[in-house]
Amino acid sequence: QVQLVESGGGFVQAGGSLRLSCAASGSLLKDYVTYWYRQPPGKTRDWVAVITTNNNTDYIEAVKGRFTISRDSAKNMVYLEMNRLKSEDTAIYYCNHRNKWGRGTQVTVSS
Repeated sequence: QVQLVESGGGFVQAGGSLRLSCAASGSLLKDYVTYWYRQPPGKTRDWVAVITTNNNTDYIEAVKGRFTISRDSAKNMVYLEMNRLKSEDTAIYYCNHRNKWGRGTQVTVSS
């Protein structure tokens, strides 16, 4: 079965950077669309970035130009590079692949 494990979250000051990782087992990330979602405190879980099988990417407006999603097919991992972080980026970040979820990784940005 598909299992996803996110990592790389942490505490960072506004303006800083983090790189999140999503490791998959039971499925090849290159064969299906993969999303990064986030859930801020007290809010709903919403998608942030997506990468397709053709390596096309898309982002919500709030993170365009700051976040980059990428995939390493050899390692079967997807990444989310986050730069110029803002306090409103504080959330639990989840990887989603084939409608499966990982447990998430907490990102906290202090202003």
